[in-house]
Amino acid sequence: MPIRTHHAYALPLLLVGAVCIAFAPIFVRLSELGPLATAFYRVTLALPVLWLLVGRDSGRALPSGGLRRRDWLYLSLAGVLFALDLMAWHFSIMLTSVANSTLLANFAPVFVTAGSWLLFKERTSGKFLFALALGVLGAAIMMGDSLRLDKEHLLGDALGLLTAVFYGGYILTVSRLRRHFSTLLIMGVSALVSSLMLFPVALYVETDMLAVTAYGWAILLGLALISHAGGQGLITFSLAHLPAAFSSLTLLLQPVTAAMLAWWLLDEPLRAWQSIGALMVLWAIVLARLERTPVSVSK
Repeated sequence: MPIRTHHAYALPLLLVGAVCIAFAPIFVRLSELGPLATAFYRVTLALPVLWLLVGRDSGRALPSGGLRRRDWLYLSLAGVLFALDLMAWHFSIMLTSVANSTLLANFAPVFVTAGSWLLFKERTSGKFLFALALGVLGAAIMMGDSLRLDKEHLLGDALGLLTAVFYGGYILTVSRLRRHFSTLLIMGVSALVSSLMLFPVALYVETDMLAVTAYGWAILLGLALISHAGGQGLITFSLAHLPAAFSSLTLLLQPVTAAMLAWWLLDEPLRAWQSIGALMVLWAIVLARLERTPVSVSK
C-alpha cells in the first residue's frame, strides 16, 4: 500500500494527533459527568473554536462556489458516524469491561482496510496485512488479563465491535472528504452534527448534564480542545496526505499512549507484558511505514 508523501509533516502530525486522542479516556475517567454527557461536551465545547477558525479562514475553508446540498450531506455523514462511534463506545463501557470495549474498538483498522479494498479498490500488500495483524495482537496483549469473554457481556462486546465499524466508516469518509474540503470545514460541520445527535441521547440517559465545579468544566474543556479540536483535527488534516488504512493502523498508538498516561497520571502500573504489547504496536507502525511510494494528491 503506497504512502502519500505530498506533505512532509503529515505523519508527524498524525502521530501527535494520536497522542492527543489518547488523553480522551483519561479525561472521561476524570469527568464529573457520565460518559454520554461527557461525549456531548467533547464536541460541543469544541464548536466555538472550530467555527471561529472557519470564519477567520473562510477564503480557504469554504469552496469558491459555495456548498451544495450534496456537500452538506457528505459532510454531515462524518458527524453522524462520529456520534454513533461515541455512543456505541460509551454504551459498550456501561455493558462490558473497559478492556473489552477498548480492545474491540481498536479493530477499526481492520474495517478501514477492508472498506478501502471493497469500496475504493485500494490494494493492500501482504507486508501491510502482517503489520495490521501484529498491531491488533499487540493491542490485545496490552489488555492482558483484564479481558473477560462471557455471555453476560455479549451485548457490550458487540457494541465495542460496532464502535470499530463506525469509527472505520468515519475515517474512510473523512479521507474522501479531504480531497475536496478543508480540515476546518469538515471538523466544524461534523462536530455540529455530532453535538445535535448526542444531546437528546445524553439528556435521556444521564442524570446530570452540568459539571458542578471549575475542575469539572476544565476537564470537559481539555477533552474538547486537546482530544477533539486538536487530536481529531490533526488526524483529519493528515488524511489528505496518508492512506486511510495506514492512518488507522498508526492510531493504534492511542492505547499505548493511554496506558503510559494512566501509569503516569492515574498510578496504574504498566506491567512487563503490556510493554511487550506496546512494542509490538510500535513495530507494526514502523513496518507499515517502510512501505513507501510517493503519490501526488491535492491540497
